[in-house]
Amino acid sequence: MDLRYTDKQLQFRQEVRQWLEAHVPDRPLASFDTEEGFAAHRQWERTLAEGNWGMVTWPEAYGGRGCDLIEWLIFEEEYYRAGAPLRVNQNGIFLLGPTLMEYGTEAQKARFIPAMARGDEVWAQGWSEPNAGSDMAAIRCSAVRDGDEFVINGQKIWSTRAVYADWVFGLFRTDADSERHHGLSKILVPLNAEGVTVRPIPQLNGLPGFAEIFFDDVRVPDFNLLGGEGEGWRIAMATAGFERGLMLRSPARFQQASKRLVELYRSRQNELIDPSIEDAVLRCYMDAEAYALSTYQTASLLCGGGSIGAEASCNKIFWSELDLLIHETAMTLLGARAEIEPETEQDVAELGTWLDGYMFAQSGPIYAGTNEIQRNIIAERMLGMPRK
Repeated sequence: MDLRYTDKQLQFRQEVRQWLEAHVPDRPLASFDTEEGFAAHRQWERTLAEGNWGMVTWPEAYGGRGCDLIEWLIFEEEYYRAGAPLRVNQNGIFLLGPTLMEYGTEAQKARFIPAMARGDEVWAQGWSEPNAGSDMAAIRCSAVRDGDEFVINGQKIWSTRAVYADWVFGLFRTDADSERHHGLSKILVPLNAEGVTVRPIPQLNGLPGFAEIFFDDVRVPDFNLLGGEGEGWRIAMATAGFERGLMLRSPARFQQASKRLVELYRSRQNELIDPSIEDAVLRCYMDAEAYALSTYQTASLLCGGGSIGAEASCNKIFWSELDLLIHETAMTLLGARAEIEPETEQDVAELGTWLDGYMFAQSGPIYAGTNEIQRNIIAERMLGMPRK
């Protein structure tokens, strides 16, 4: 693989860097799991959209720049290098947006994508139910057609960003007699619709990053059906591919974290009793670089007309377990002070955001499909092993 950038790509990197240096907030924004922080992050999405940086791979007509995946990776590298805010609308721009591009009608694209790019409509994800977690084929939340509307009843749980979001996309059973992955449809639902109740679920840090959603005779127009009725499973698997593969977790996220880990190690290496910690730091750095190279290879494949299937499960396992290792190693380096939540600027300078990152990393092997399920997919679909 030729890793040299073209002149056009180098110019693009410089343009991204200059824009971010001029626009990234001087201070970190409050967590988007707070009302104040959510509003601040929504405004940041609007700032990005003003420069057509909301999602650079989208067509210009939808607020993008028509970039290919290599340029997207360059953008992400510069974005994380600049310490720009995390994307509060990641469910929309990284997951639903690409799905709409592939399966949505022109009218649906025009209705939803520009508002998504501007941060005017922030999206939550509605997959899991109390008895349907990684096994999405067990979904029972129903959507019954009534003329040109669907009437939705049931419950979703662990819906990311749902507390303050405007919309949720999810799978609903539109055929009452169907079983497993048959008879499911992907429907877009406004969270302010009559009959929708959103109840926050606190995370480990006490903030409501998730919610459960109750639907009681909620009516939505059939315009909000993405793809054909009963085609939800196929479309959801495409969304899951974006989630597990390239889009949701770009390599730059882990490259920057591993660089911060190296800096932390250097600042404390004279205090260390266990020399084996150096091996963990080196492994984190090398694995982050290996993941980046692998992603460039995958992006090149896709740019050349190839496709990614079950391989996305390998990506998901790798980045989620790498994230855990990076933060576990940081906790070891920080020692007892690792358990202190930063409150002052001095605390932030010394401790960074390692504790918050460590707590979030615990969820990595669970969301986007548990790593146990991903290993089953790899065994069956990539290695051809029989089902147990």
